[in-house]
Amino acid sequence: MTVRVVIVDDEDLARRGIRSRLRRFDDAEVVAECRNGTEAIEAIRRNSPDLVFLDVQMPEQSGFDVI
Repeated sequence: MTVRVVIVDDEDLARRGIRSRLRRFDDAEVVAECRNGTEAIEAIRRNSPDLVFLDVQMPEQSGFDVI
């Protein structure tokens, strides 16, 4: 079973770090990367991921707003 993942963080370095660590797992597929809450909500609705790595402190909409 493949775990579909969305990564949400306003910092590029943080997104790259998570993606890099996920490459170790053959059963993880990153289906979207988002820079803000608006992109995250759209990606979650569109992709129905199994797992979301969600930054809490982002400008405009926080991770809690996304939830």
